[in-house]
Amino acid sequence: GPAPVERTARGSRAGRAGRIVRLTIPTMLTLFRIALIPVLVLVFYLPYSWTHIGAALIFALGAATDWLDGWIARRYRMFSAFGAFLDPVADKLMVAVALFLIVQGHPTPWMACWAAVIVGREIAVSALREWMAEVGQRSRVKVAWIGKFKTVVQMVALLCLLYSVVPPKPERVHPWMGGPIFHLGDWLLAAAAILTLWSGFQYLRAAWPALRDEPQD
Repeated sequence: GPAPVERTARGSRAGRAGRIVRLTIPTMLTLFRIALIPVLVLVFYLPYSWTHIGAALIFALGAATDWLDGWIARRYRMFSAFGAFLDPVADKLMVAVALFLIVQGHPTPWMACWAAVIVGREIAVSALREWMAEVGQRSRVKVAWIGKFKTVVQMVALLCLLYSVVPPKPERVHPWMGGPIFHLGDWLLAAAAILTLWSGFQYLRAAWPALRDEPQD
């Protein structure tokens, strides 16, 4: 029969493979936030006069669960590896989809530019963090205050724009205070894009010593 060490290794692998992912309350809130994304898309395109309010409320609910799951995790120490992986994924998916909807509803070069900057930076920083983790220096690119401030500005901007940007519908919709709210959201999104570039530069500067190192022969 197999040697004891070999049997132990097989048993360890089987145990890891059969381990069930424990769903904490924060992780369930994160999964709920992901489930809201197709609902957001559906409501945004429904041919009714209230859908701009519905889309904004759905996005606001998603943003609230983002804050709530983090607070619960810290307050009651409900941390998990699955939740730590899933939370930033849910955030990026929600933001990217909201930006795509806004650009489709208001297809101007400036709006497309802000959206491209924000989405492009998220892709670049995610790749940077993954590479830094591979070389054991993930702590160099941890979230800084500028990143958190950018997130708040970005969320408010997207909320304003989802409320005020309405895709073409059979019945023309004119949101209440739509003009001022749109301009506020437009300026805030531009500010978020600038903060996005700034925070991305901060991450790159922090990681530069590791990026500059060349492998030794």
